Amino acid sequence: MTFPWLQPTAAYIHVPFCAHHCGYCDFAVASGQDHQIDLYLEALGMELAALGAPEPMTTIFIGGGTPTYLSVDQLDRLLGEIVRWLPLQSGGEWSIESTPESITPEKAGLLARYGVSRISVGVQSFHSHLLPVLDRIHGPDHVAPAVAAAKGYGLQVSLDLIFGVPGQTLTEWQRDLERAMSLEPDHLSTYGLTFEKGTPLWKQRERKQVRSLDEESEREMYLGAIDMLTEHGFEHYEISNFAKPGLRCRHNEIYWANHAYHGFGMGAARYVQGRRELNTRNLGDYLRKVLAGESPTFQSEYLEGEDRARETAIIQLRRGEGIGRSEFAKQTGFSIDALAGERIGQFVGQGVLADTGERILLTREGKCLADEVMARLL
Repeated sequence: MTFPWLQPTAAYIHVPFCAHHCGYCDFAVASGQDHQIDLYLEALGMELAALGAPEPMTTIFIGGGTPTYLSVDQLDRLLGEIVRWLPLQSGGEWSIESTPESITPEKAGLLARYGVSRISVGVQSFHSHLLPVLDRIHGPDHVAPAVAAAKGYGLQVSLDLIFGVPGQTLTEWQRDLERAMSLEPDHLSTYGLTFEKGTPLWKQRERKQVRSLDEESEREMYLGAIDMLTEHGFEHYEISNFAKPGLRCRHNEIYWANHAYHGFGMGAARYVQGRRELNTRNLGDYLRKVLAGESPTFQSEYLEGEDRARETAIIQLRRGEGIGRSEFAKQTGFSIDALAGERIGQFVGQGVLADTGERILLTREGKCLADEVMARLL
């Protein structure tokens, strides 16, 4: 029997290259390194080939960076390597990240020919004065052509938006949501801005050059998004994610179930047979190691029984359906009530958790306090 929490049926491929490294971004990104792209694709092909034989996948996700920053020929080469080593099963989902200015009809057509099914566009805001705060180089007018290019080739479209931007008002956030809805996306992600330590935006806040929004304003923005998107027929299926019925991101649902997945490329994470591994985030180190036939892994951790069960509970609580008692016990070998029964009762009494008997899930209020609830629960 194959257990999805041990043996991957999903794969993540990281493409770190970007036209510009945004000031809030803490991902493994390489800007100003275009001369390394072809060598990177060679190394990535070698890392994939280390599988030894093709492994069919149910979901594939190409993230970054900006994968669609690659030229058409480079993108063609990347997709060819993925098809060779990670063939997508019939009915599978294949997603790719993009910025509004980097997707063209030609690239959208290439993606469709290879079987890519959805494109996730990093819009972040439709307001010209807020995009520079986020250090974005696209403009609001780039978004509609990008969506049209994707839809023109039958690709599903997901849009990413950020709230809590310094200087942003509730009205501006509501207009961002309305602009996004007018483009009729299949999926939408709303992320509260985080000031990751060491990033340029974090340093600006430390120097008092920008100010974080107050918690109450961020709360109003988050709840406003929930209300508006559910009114438009979207399912709020994860803390930050909304989808039209039947169009959830199945790849990300594998993460939130704490199931296994492959990871390839600079900075990529993987979770295979209960072991979490992370590739080096340094481009030079990644290229040197892989091209020399060495593993690019620089961090590895194996979680034993109870620790893995606790991690699974925290991750699964992010989902709209929360933690299912029977599926949790089957996956981890532990009862969620044995691990956190007393706290579950306390949080239900406080109105931040709901308990249906079979499922434990965050309430509307609990979603606003999700990080705190998950930390204290276990």
